[in-house]
Amino acid sequence: MAFTPAPGEQFTVRRKVLKILGASFHVFDENGQVVAYCQQKAFKLREDIRLYTSESKTETLLTMKARSVIDFGVTFDITLPSGESIGSLRRKGLKSMFRDSWLLYSPAGVELATMREDSGTMAILRRLHEAFALLSPQKFQITKSDGTLVATLRTHFNLFVYRLGVSVHTEDEEVDELMVLAAACLIAAIEGRQSS
Repeated sequence: MAFTPAPGEQFTVRRKVLKILGASFHVFDENGQVVAYCQQKAFKLREDIRLYTSESKTETLLTMKARSVIDFGVTFDITLPSGESIGSLRRKGLKSMFRDSWLLYSPAGVELATMREDSGTMAILRRLHEAFALLSPQKFQITKSDGTLVATLRTHFNLFVYRLGVSVHTEDEEVDELMVLAAACLIAAIEGRQSS
């Protein structure tokens, strides 16, 4: 399936059309080729999102699992198929009611970066009426504590299919492309579900 990503975006996460149970997403590279397949498991008490190397789901790339069943400030552990942790992402509960905010942690639990929705005013307007979400789609920035911009995630205007573009600005050993892809898949699964 060929796909043309927006200029400057290394990855595009796009919701699979006509999926009835659980959410599924294709991950495209900058050349429009499918490089991964993301699936949110249906009917799980704890969120369970998997990133596979292809839609055949024979080889897992990453697993993102919520630590608890119901948690407003949910933490997702991100692991490789070997069980090795590459870190975790924690949603900042109350702050995310008005403006989505996440923290990215190392495997040792050290805070590495924040992922925050672009504009506080637009974030509130998007929550009040979906027309604002169509006129000004969400944009997230992943920023390290020293102010280094690691990546930008932005939703694209599309009435029918949820699509999230990923631009990696800085190569970083701590917040690498796998961590950025995990963050993008979580945003696509959670925000895509809230907007549908």
